[in-house]
Amino acid sequence: MTCNFYETDRALSEYLLFHYGSPDELLPEGFPREMVLHFPVRCVTECVDMKRLPPQARALDLGCAVGRATFELARWCSPVIGIDFSERFVTIAGHLKKNGSFLFGCVEEGDLTHPCQAVVPSDIDRERVQFERGDAMSLRRDLGKFDVVLMANLIDRLSDPRKCLQQLPGLLNPGGQLVITSPYTWMTEYTPKENWLGGFERDGNRVKTINMLKEILSPNFDFCFQKNLSFLIREHARKFQLGISEASVWIRK
Repeated sequence: MTCNFYETDRALSEYLLFHYGSPDELLPEGFPREMVLHFPVRCVTECVDMKRLPPQARALDLGCAVGRATFELARWCSPVIGIDFSERFVTIAGHLKKNGSFLFGCVEEGDLTHPCQAVVPSDIDRERVQFERGDAMSLRRDLGKFDVVLMANLIDRLSDPRKCLQQLPGLLNPGGQLVITSPYTWMTEYTPKENWLGGFERDGNRVKTINMLKEILSPNFDFCFQKNLSFLIREHARKFQLGISEASVWIRK
């Protein structure tokens, strides 16, 4: 039987730290921190143009994991809907909405852990947020339209990312902002190779994901800008994943 990593205790611990961990919990003293921490927050603050948002803007965080970016969007938008395929992630995100914090075990090495607490900033109105389990490739039809859709590090974990992208025009109001971030880690265990959006050669040409995104989205979206966003996932006290996502921002025509 294949284990779904995103339903395990280890995944939950890693992502709670990734979303809510303090600098001291994530990195030993003396390591540079400025450009790698608070990735879910930076997906919002560095990519969403708050001046473009209409009054009572609606936002969707698609692939929300344990919800930190969802809460951050609630500073400017209401309601904000966070959707993730992991039942466990959504359950914990709901706990954070209700209680404002969640106590969990942070892995030191092997089976050794120490207690950590995920805390939603107190100045965020948690009532603006709702979480639900859903499939990014087959969303419920009554979600309505949004002024912001965030897809953070999602597309390279879908079995058919093109199917997900094809839903987006119907989800965004004209002038709405679409933010896609991804390190483009295409792997056959998540996405059959025939469904990769980039990272391969076709007819002697090197296909990059950003170019495929432009091809798919350009009929309905204007490309705005792209930038690099680094991130760090702590696996245990002495092992970390350092990644660089490419963020691309699009405006619904």
